[in-house]
Amino acid sequence: MAMKHFCTIVAFLIVCVLTGCLQNLVLDTKVPRITKEDLRSLLDNPGVIILDVRIADEWKRSDLKIKGAVHEDPEKDVRTWGSKYPKDKTLVFYCS
Repeated sequence: MAMKHFCTIVAFLIVCVLTGCLQNLVLDTKVPRITKEDLRSLLDNPGVIILDVRIADEWKRSDLKIKGAVHEDPEKDVRTWGSKYPKDKTLVFYCS
């Protein structure tokens, strides 16, 4: 019985370690993030499109919006609106 508990604990630890390793791999492939200061410097850049991707209710209730940002509802399929943005532009997504 003690051996069974030992094996269960070891298996659990292995899963935890592997999950942690996989999580680090995923973090390395995330989309780059920028600071609000960096974003401020991009606001007048014609090569940048800023997309507010808050859900519609949150977006409507908010008084805080980035001037010039375009709202796209994340609850809609991205294929319905994603293709309308040129591929040669930098897209900045924000949700707060």
